Amino acid sequence: MQKSRLEAFSDGVLAIIITIMVLELRVPEGHEIKDLIIQWPKFFSYLLSFLYIGIYWGNHHHLLHTATRVTSSVMLANLNLLFWLSLIPITTAWIGESHFESQPVALYSFNLLLAGLAYFILQKSIERTAAPQEGLSKALKHLSRKGILSQIA
Repeated sequence: MQKSRLEAFSDGVLAIIITIMVLELRVPEGHEIKDLIIQWPKFFSYLLSFLYIGIYWGNHHHLLHTATRVTSSVMLANLNLLFWLSLIPITTAWIGESHFESQPVALYSFNLLLAGLAYFILQKSIERTAAPQEGLSKALKHLSRKGILSQIA
């Protein structure tokens, strides 16, 4: 598979994820600012998730730019990441609807943790396809345990 096809597919999925999230926002029932302010939990959860998806989109772009070839393991690792990211609209809507109750926030956090782990798996999968002298292998060779954990969490 060509790298450009994987990038285009991933960009499309991420765009759909953001679209689904924004469609969950509703126009206020009334005509006053207080009617809009009541919806702050939904808007804040959308903003938070929009930023997460945006960060993943940028990092994903840069990571795929380092790939020299796309193997089956890279494709599966990428699908794994997209799966966990595709669940973000559901957990985002739940934390907004529940006004940040503990169990929805815990599930949202778990979803983000699994997305971080999936990104790490994709990174390692791409790294395995790279030659040792390539930039990604060199950069990741010196990554500390703390650096790895900050990527996941």
